Amino acid sequence: MHICFITHEYPKPGFPHGGLGSFVKTIGEALAANGIQVSVVGMNYTSEYEELMESGVRIYRLNRSKLKGLSWWMNSKAVSGKIREIHKHHPIDIVESAESGLAFLSKIKDIQYVIRLHGGHYFFAEAENRGINWWKGFQEKRSFAKADAFIAVSKYVKNHTEKYLSYHNKPLGYINNPINTAVFKPMLNDIIPHKIVFAGTICEKKGVRQLIQAFPLVKEEFPDATLHLYGRDWFFPDGASFVAFLKEKELPRLGPVAESVFFQGVLPLSEVAKKYAEAEVCVFPSHMETLGLVAPEAMAIAKPVVFTNRGPGPEIITDTVTGLLCNPLDPNDIAQKILRIFTDKAAASAMGKNAEKEVQKRFSVSELVAENIDFFKSLSKK
Repeated sequence: MHICFITHEYPKPGFPHGGLGSFVKTIGEALAANGIQVSVVGMNYTSEYEELMESGVRIYRLNRSKLKGLSWWMNSKAVSGKIREIHKHHPIDIVESAESGLAFLSKIKDIQYVIRLHGGHYFFAEAENRGINWWKGFQEKRSFAKADAFIAVSKYVKNHTEKYLSYHNKPLGYINNPINTAVFKPMLNDIIPHKIVFAGTICEKKGVRQLIQAFPLVKEEFPDATLHLYGRDWFFPDGASFVAFLKEKELPRLGPVAESVFFQGVLPLSEVAKKYAEAEVCVFPSHMETLGLVAPEAMAIAKPVVFTNRGPGPEIITDTVTGLLCNPLDPNDIAQKILRIFTDKAAASAMGKNAEKEVQKRFSVSELVAENIDFFKSLSKK
């Protein structure tokens, strides 16, 4: 069996990537280790063509078009052409993309096209209470119409996506995203007292601003507390940096407390795991997630985690048992949950241990790769 993933975010040293890239790398390497041929096709981070093999995964990074106004069409055409070329020499059984990835892709007979719901435009528009961009909405509808099957990474994303987009009575699987427990596992690192760690894109919908607003309340009780933010910057439509916005607008309001807030940039996954291990608490107050890889990753290291009570938060964490859930829009509630971890060491330790067991049971690569293979095989028989 040959699976081809479409993503422009496959991790490349020195370049930022998001959760989608991390997911494809984790599942791709696991599939390859189980004898499945895996290819990844996407546009390069730089203006050149690359082809390489990493951990059994064949990666094709295409030359990104710079043609103003038509780059989207040229890039889609390039991806379609590369898939057709690969299929000619190494027949592909499954092509998988995120929500809008099939919109302008030319389908090939005998290949099954799958959309995995990582959180598309309609999903996040509802979550963030904003309007639908007609162009992005058009792409998603067109892409969904082309798909032969769907995979939902959480019940929440499945239910809220279908408010706006039809699955057209096609096969739909429910499979959590896997966690690389070879990287994210309990470590012997010394914990740095009262170190708070966030990882993810530094943007509004990840709750970073509210976390910063919560930090002074924590600092009042624990003067040695520090807040460390790991992840790539996000940019407003006009190109302005969200990190710069936080530094210019939010940090000055904290006064001297701002000196204990650190923007650490992007790190490789192995380094992120070490930073989780150093933390006394990991906090992810997202306004919305489809599933959220960061919370289960930190849980796999047996860390006490504060996660959002919105969306799939309750699917991931049983409040007070495997972690704590917070109102991501309420800095006071975020602060109180952090303080609870700092003040009740026994409960925090118990939640961390329970969290690790839960991740091993529900998110381990070995379990979930088998579910993916079974689902893909069921499609290839059709």
